[in-house]
Amino acid sequence: MAYTVTAALPAATPHAPAALPAATARPRLTALHRALLWLVGASAAIVLIEPSPYEFATLLAIAVFLATGLSLRAAFLPPIALLILINLGYSISAADLMSQNRIFMWVMTSWYMAVTAVFFAMALSEDTAERFAALGRGLILSALIATALGLVGYFGIAGRDRFTLYSRLSGTFKDPNVYGAFVILPALLALQSVVADPPRKALRNAIVFVFLCVGLLLAFSRAAWGLLVVTSAIMLALMVLTDPTRAGRRRIVVTTMIAIAALAVVIAVLLSLDQVQDLFRERATLGQSYDEGRFGRFGRHVLGAQLALDVPFGIGPLQFSKYFPEDVHNSYLNAFMSGGWLAGVCYPALIFSTVIIGARYLFVRTPWQRAYLAVFATFVGTVGESFIIDTDHWRHYFMLLGLMWGMGVATQDFVTRQRATARA
Repeated sequence: MAYTVTAALPAATPHAPAALPAATARPRLTALHRALLWLVGASAAIVLIEPSPYEFATLLAIAVFLATGLSLRAAFLPPIALLILINLGYSISAADLMSQNRIFMWVMTSWYMAVTAVFFAMALSEDTAERFAALGRGLILSALIATALGLVGYFGIAGRDRFTLYSRLSGTFKDPNVYGAFVILPALLALQSVVADPPRKALRNAIVFVFLCVGLLLAFSRAAWGLLVVTSAIMLALMVLTDPTRAGRRRIVVTTMIAIAALAVVIAVLLSLDQVQDLFRERATLGQSYDEGRFGRFGRHVLGAQLALDVPFGIGPLQFSKYFPEDVHNSYLNAFMSGGWLAGVCYPALIFSTVIIGARYLFVRTPWQRAYLAVFATFVGTVGESFIIDTDHWRHYFMLLGLMWGMGVATQDFVTRQRATARA
């Protein structure tokens, strides 16, 4: 069932909820909160060094939000409990390995990621539309910076060794696959504008979208290519289903077809370059040598699953490559390996319950519905990607997790206020 409402107004009307205090009562504090979220988004891609600017920006935002008020809602208790259990599993499994600095930092990073997920959930449960808008603008800027520096390196203008890896664009990330996954949400936000906003804004974001797609192509990440296609399809389909007008739905379909044609032309031009064409031909095949065989990527998944049944406390973080030729490259199996049965059960429970519960809010018309569709599509795509890549320490993945819960709770509150207003 879809609830049709207008954007929230300062006073209650027959079509809008009562005033939202977080967005109206203290303008300066509200502006500070939004600015901090923009800063977090703008620094999210700069992770070549550790601790990264993103860490400092996030910790600053957490400190300010805690000092000025964050709401711990009852709805957040289940994901918080699961995050605690997951990290307890990691800590128990790593107990005998904590003397190794690499293991200790891995476990501490896991706890930190959990804290950031909870922070984003709490922060986005209030003043949702404007706070996400600020965060989204920061993320787009961050993705543009990472892509621009990556292109500078890829084409040998400056810093080729710094912003590429194995002749693949990595930008301000250490891994092209992580760069590719990070760019997906900013690209979807730009694509939304292309198919739904007025011409001038749509054209501006069309340039942004094509620019980010060029970076994605030159990252030569098969997972990122597939993720862009799948998440774009999910988001655009949801936009068509949720658009209240026939003209709006028609525009989305027509503009999407034009965007696909334009993007195909850009890709064709890039593939005319020898250095792009050769690596594209190599990476575009479905099977790579490291995927095949008994100890290939998928063979290791089967062997690792068998091992997981015999080790209730796991083998410890970063230990899988000591048993097999390479890392696990499966986040759900890695939860069993790194945190035993406790983390192995709780991790997929957290991820898939988030998808199932989050799907309930897709058709609720709120001021942030369009943004939520992009977040949902990106999260679902990354959930699928987690079967073939280790995503459990990706900063933006835990941001997405928090956004799913925060925006979901905000949507439920929105519906509750609408019903209360209707009764009144």
